Amino acid sequence: MGDVLAGIHATWEFDTDSVLIRFERGIRTPRLFQSLRERRVPHAALSSVTLTPGKRGTVVLRAVPRPGADPLLEVAAGQLKDGYDPYRLVLPAERETLAEYYADELRALLGPDAAEPAERFLVAAPEAPLQFKAYDGRAGFDGERVSFRWFWTGASTAKWKAGDQTFPVTELSGVEWRSPEAINGYLRLLPRRTEGAAPMPGPVSCLDVNAVADEGSGGGGEPAAGLGTGPGRDVAGPAVAGPVRSARADQDPAAVVFGLGYGPVHESLPFAAAVLESVRRKQPAHAAATAAAMTGPGRRDPADIAERIHHLGELHRAGLVTDDEFSAKKAQLLAEL
Repeated sequence: MGDVLAGIHATWEFDTDSVLIRFERGIRTPRLFQSLRERRVPHAALSSVTLTPGKRGTVVLRAVPRPGADPLLEVAAGQLKDGYDPYRLVLPAERETLAEYYADELRALLGPDAAEPAERFLVAAPEAPLQFKAYDGRAGFDGERVSFRWFWTGASTAKWKAGDQTFPVTELSGVEWRSPEAINGYLRLLPRRTEGAAPMPGPVSCLDVNAVADEGSGGGGEPAAGLGTGPGRDVAGPAVAGPVRSARADQDPAAVVFGLGYGPVHESLPFAAAVLESVRRKQPAHAAATAAAMTGPGRRDPADIAERIHHLGELHRAGLVTDDEFSAKKAQLLAEL
């Protein structure tokens, strides 16, 4: 394609195998976009493309990434506001015809795998070294390890007793990020469980590759009854029995908490995405083998198959997948049962 489409705050350059998104650095540009600078999104990372009316005489072209394709959106877990979505290109309404042309061009490049979650990250994470200032400490990441250095003015007694912390990414299983724009924002590192060790209580993130759900968080970031609402008050309760671990981020040496002006989205979110990408990339080979063994050779979870077929049907009804592609992919998924 090789064409360029300029919108508000960003420019999309269409290449033969990807879309290069370059963000402006103007005063009105969201600081997250300025921090990201640019992102190359392979066509293989996209699930669909939409064009919808925007606010005040604009239209919005959005490339919808496949689940699991982008570490930034994976760690954001749906907490980003529309204005911070790096996959939205806002255009004047008079450019709707041109935007529809490019939307159709992109849709034509999406294959049947667009209906499935990505098995690995396809969009590059922000590069280390990265650091940011939280409410109770400074977080740093050099590409191999994460460090927390506590501030005496903000850190809890529990963190002071534990001392400054360093976490090799090879000893982590995931990252949990709660937006500083919500109540109780924090960044928590999730340790890898070793064979024979009792499971740890506390919030279990959807980004924890050894866990299955985030229980007790309320799903919408609202504080649970009976818990405080000051900086670092974690609203998640214990998920499983085991050795005592504080569910409050301000008491957990594996977490830093955000406060007003501390740990802003444009600093803490790219940081969390970079750590998550490194954790996934350095996972021991036996982790994948263990996961495969749980479902048995050549067999898949029926619920997962049903969900993928449902998603495939939605793409087919939207005209993003042809009849032949829909039939072939559906038969392939059913054969995995």
